[in-house]
Amino acid sequence: MNKSDIKLIFILLIVSTLTIGIMKLKSSEGTKEAKVYYQNDLLLTIPLNQNFNKTYTVNGENGDVVIEVENDKIRVVEEISPLHLCSKQGWIKETYESIVCLPNKIIIKIEASNELDAVVE
Repeated sequence: MNKSDIKLIFILLIVSTLTIGIMKLKSSEGTKEAKVYYQNDLLLTIPLNQNFNKTYTVNGENGDVVIEVENDKIRVVEEISPLHLCSKQGWIKETYESIVCLPNKIIIKIEASNELDAVVE
């Protein structure tokens, strides 16, 4: 390795660290809410706040899908699918995370409620 290779690696490390830091900072701004979709139709909008615990049941393609909310995170607890991959995905809490349950056609996305959809000049 020569000096230019080391400089390039150092620059890439700095850029990737800054990018991850900005993503984490942006995802922690404002209040977040989880949006539950079935076949691209919005079923539920759930606030993700501290001291908020609740269980929801929605109808999926194969039957009921049980969704658990605990404070600022959400997960699929129970669903009917061959390998139970939806419930094995675990908790999500950041705006760049989502749960995709293809057998039941359910998608759970986390969005910041103060996020802009578009900027018009």
